[in-house]
Parts: sequence; C-alpha cells; structure tokens
Amino acid sequence: MRSTFLFTSESVSEGHPDKVADQISDAIVDLLLSKDPEARVACETLTTTQRVVLAGEIRCKGVFENDKWVPGALEEIEQTVRETVQAIGYSQSGFHWETLNFENHLHGQSEHIAQGVDAVGNKDEGAGDQGIMFGYASDETPDLMPATLDYSHKILERMAADRKSGAAPFLEPDAKSQVTLRYENEKPVEATAIVVSTQHAPGYFFHNGEGDAAKYAELEAYVKGVIADVLPAELLTANTVYLINPTGRFEIGGPDGDAGLTGRKIIVDTYGGAAPHGGGAFSGKDPTKVDRSAAYITRYLAKNVVAAGLARRCTIQIAYAIGVSEPLSLYVDLHGTGKGVSEDQLEAVLPTLVSLSPRGIRTHLGLNKPIYRVSAAYGHFGRKAEGDLFPWERTDLVDSLKAALA
Repeated sequence: MRSTFLFTSESVSEGHPDKVADQISDAIVDLLLSKDPEARVACETLTTTQRVVLAGEIRCKGVFENDKWVPGALEEIEQTVRETVQAIGYSQSGFHWETLNFENHLHGQSEHIAQGVDAVGNKDEGAGDQGIMFGYASDETPDLMPATLDYSHKILERMAADRKSGAAPFLEPDAKSQVTLRYENEKPVEATAIVVSTQHAPGYFFHNGEGDAAKYAELEAYVKGVIADVLPAELLTANTVYLINPTGRFEIGGPDGDAGLTGRKIIVDTYGGAAPHGGGAFSGKDPTKVDRSAAYITRYLAKNVVAAGLARRCTIQIAYAIGVSEPLSLYVDLHGTGKGVSEDQLEAVLPTLVSLSPRGIRTHLGLNKPIYRVSAAYGHFGRKAEGDLFPWERTDLVDSLKAALA
C-alpha cells in the first residue's frame, strides 16, 4: 500500500448539463414515490439547448394505471421538470425553464421485469437488476469521505449558495472543481493544485489580453476566498497552484453549451475515484433497483465500520442477480487498517445486523420516500443525515456492530 502520493478528485455543480439531467430524473422519482411508495421508476433525461427529453419505464398508482396516464399526470410531470430547472437557476436564452421544449417518452414498465422483481406468494421481492455495488468510507474527513472529493463538492456547494443568495451575482449555474492533494503516510498534507471553472456573467474573464482584467480579478479573488473557507488552512501553502477558469471565457454553459444525460457522473456521485465502482448510476431509479439501494447500504455499512473505530478505511462489495432476493456475495476490505477485527469477521457479522435483500435494505433505510432529488448534486455520500434525507449516512449501527464483535 502506497503511503506517499498525489491524488485528485473532481466535482461538478448542479448546473452542469449531466447534473441537470440527474436532478430532473430524481425529481420524477420523488414525484412518483410521493403518489405511490411502491412506484417503479426508470427515468432517463436528455438535456440540450432549449430542450429536455424524458424516456423510460414507470408503474405508479395515481399516475400511470392500466397502460394509461391518469388525468393531469402529464401536466404534473412537465411542471416538475420546469420547476427543477428553475430551481437550479436557468433562465438563459439557450436554456430557460419557462420556454424550453419538453418531450415525455415515459411508458409502462415491462411485465417481464415486473414478474422477477415483485413479491408473489412465497417469493420475496427480487433485485431489480443484476450487478455489483460498492460502498466506501475513510477517516480523512469528518464526513468519512475521501478528502479530495469532499473539498471539491464543498467548493461548488458554497458557490451555488452564494449565487442564489446574490452574494456572488457574477456566477452562473454551470461549474466544475478539481482538488489535488499530496498524501504522506496516507494522510492529506498539502493541496498541490485546485481547479475551478465556473460559468460567469458577460465580461468576467481576461485571457490572452482580451476581456476585463478587473472583473476577472474580482471573480478570481472570490473563488480563492471560497477555497480558503472550505479547505483546512494547513493544506493551502505557497506551493498550491490555483487554476481559475484556465480556458478563459465561460459565458455559454449548461445544456446550451453541452448536452447532458442521466448517469454520466457516477464517480462524482460516489467516491471521486478513491474506491471501485460497479458501473450502475443512481438517479432516475426507484429503490428496488439495487444499483441505487445496494450502493447506499454498502456505504452505510462501511461508514459504520469506520465510525466504530474498527478501521481507518473500509470498502464493501455486494452482488445481486435480477429477480433474486438474497445477495450472491459480500466482500469486505479494510486495506490493512483494521483494528482488532478481520474482514472475515465483518463478512459474517454484517448480514446479521441488516437484511441485505432489496426489501430489507429499503425497510432499514426507509428508502420508499421522495428523498432523492437533493442527492442528485454534490454527491450522494458524505452528506448530513437529517430527517428522512440521506439515511445511509447515519452511524446508528456502531453500538450493535461493536457488541456483535465483542
């Protein structure tokens, strides 16, 4: 295991075209779960210049019944899409919440999928798909997340808050960040490079002698101030390189500047490359789909292992087959940081504390609720568990875990 190295993670803002798509897809999930907690949803979104397109399969009482839309449902779906775009902040000529063209190609769920997933008679509910999912936790930050990703998210989250409050009126919704840290003895000790590219109001650039130097200086000073507020002071040194809008002008952004699709930011959504990824995206999927729910439960278990002081790092893998309720395998890796416990012990104990069937996961975490849109920007993990939101971030399994291993 390497102890000294450079590592980098990136994040993208809620106004990034792929994240616009993710938030729309999850807004549809929330809408349908608010009507029917047992709704089945697989909603994909395409965003581009002045256009949003939905496609996928659904089943939902009060919305789509007997292969027909319930009166008013189509209008409510369109309203949800437009409200989501408005909340992100897009009222530009190339992408405007009120005037964009909207197409809805959602339709009924395949009966062949439904027969494998639904609980019938003595058959428990099966996984909504096959696949492998990973969860991870590290003691690098109080959120038990990789520091490079945690700081990348928080930079953009702060910038979005300042944009919406009016504290930084020159910012527009689209932005990206990237943080490179130098690690010694597996601990972050210095930020070597920080990149922030943000869409901006007209004129706030200066590149190759073009633009307004004073306005760019204002933007640059603001971004550096956000970075200083987010990162621990000891990580920012005279050697830290800042790259603020390194390509220069960034006035055209969001779906007007690039097309966006649901599920294209799976590393941003998870652990910033610090842990493996099974390949399945989260947004637009109801919690019977283990791409989503099993990734949440493995994060929950890994976080509780680290929070209990049993290891400094923990990766958990789980695997499912479509239509089968119990997982095919459970794998734990403590990366040589275990404290008085082995991977074998955890693999034996964890399934006794939480049912790892799709129904068991949903019940334990309370996932059949409209809680997903807020997760679709700034990461699904490392967030604050509050009320019904982000239940997979709770550390309420610590005492049970310690007792089971005693």
